[in-house]
Amino acid sequence: MEDKIAHLGFIQSIINRMATNSFLIKGWCITLVAAMFALSSKDSNIQFVILVLFPTIAFWLLDTYFFYQEKLFRWLYEEVAVGKISSEIFTLKTEFIKYDEKIKLIKDAIFLPQTIVFYLLIISVIIYLS
Repeated sequence: MEDKIAHLGFIQSIINRMATNSFLIKGWCITLVAAMFALSSKDSNIQFVILVLFPTIAFWLLDTYFFYQEKLFRWLYEEVAVGKISSEIFTLKTEFIKYDEKIKLIKDAIFLPQTIVFYLLIISVIIYLS
């Protein structure tokens, strides 16, 4: 039982790290967009909009990746908790998930309502202020 608790603790710390990374990515995105607007407050043109949209979309994809990884480790946590995966080997591999399930997790990560609202709001502000 101690092995199982330790194993679940390892997995939980990874889940927490992924959630923290997602939060930091959102903060960096806002900071970068605000800084780019501050630096180019005089000149507003289509090139600037493209320049600011590129990192915003990159942050969106990175945030999606962290959410996807978090979901994989939540799945692993559940499998270890119910005993489908043994805690004797302390595995952190998520390759046991079926391909179809991974595709579903990717779709869920991309179309997560919180991220869609957050990044579309930033993109809307970028377009409005340009």
